[in-house]
Amino acid sequence: MGVSARCLTAVVGVCALMVLTGPSRAQQTSQPAAESAWPPDIDPQSGFRLPLPRREDLDDEGRKTYERGATPGANIAGLQGPAGVQLYSPRSGGHLAALTKYLRQEAGIPPRAREIALIVTSREMDNQFEWTAHEPEAVKAGVPRDVIDVIKFRRSTQGLAETDAVVIDLGREIWRDHKVTPQTFARAKAAFGDRKLVDLVLLMGSHAQTAALLTAFDMQLHKGVAPLLPLP
Repeated sequence: MGVSARCLTAVVGVCALMVLTGPSRAQQTSQPAAESAWPPDIDPQSGFRLPLPRREDLDDEGRKTYERGATPGANIAGLQGPAGVQLYSPRSGGHLAALTKYLRQEAGIPPRAREIALIVTSREMDNQFEWTAHEPEAVKAGVPRDVIDVIKFRRSTQGLAETDAVVIDLGREIWRDHKVTPQTFARAKAAFGDRKLVDLVLLMGSHAQTAALLTAFDMQLHKGVAPLLPLP
C-alpha cells in the first residue's frame, strides 16, 4: 500500500471513531449551556401564562399602563412583570400605580423600613420573582445583609435594631400567623405612629396583591437572572 493510500485509510479510521464516540470533551465544554426551559403554559414573549397584548390593540388606559411598564426606570421589571399582567385590567392600572407611588414614595415610610416590609412580604408569600427583584433594591436602600438574611432564611429577629425587627415580626404575623399579637402591634405603633403604621400595613398588602398576581400567572424570572430566594 502506498503512502497516500495509508494516509487516506488513517483519516477514514479517525472519522469513524469520531462518529462512534461523539464530540470530544473540549468540543462539549465549548458549547454554551442551554437555559432552563420555562413551563409549557408560559408564553415565550411575555414570560407568563398569557400573551402580552399589543399596544395598538389597547384602549387609552391600557396604553398608559403599557407605556408605564415599557419606560426604562419606571418600574423594576418592565412589561415582563406585574405591569404586563395588568394590561389585561387597564382600568385598574392607573389606580394601582397611584397607590404604589403614594405608599412607596409619599407616605413618609423610611426607605429601609419600606424595603424590609416589601421583602418580608415577598418571603412569606414565597414569591421568587418579587424577592429576586427587590433584594437588590433593599441593598440599595441600606438594608444590611444580616437583616436580609434573617428574612431570607427565616431566622430569629433577636439582636436586630428594633425598627427592623418589628417590621419583620409584623409581616410574619400578618402573613404567616394570620394574627398580630398585642405586643407586636404596640411595638409597631411606638415605632411608626398611627398613620404611618396604617400605611405600612397597606404597603405590605399592596405587595401581597402583586405576589398573588405573579403567582397565579406564574411569572418567570427574566432570562439570565439567577433566583435569589431559596425555595424547595
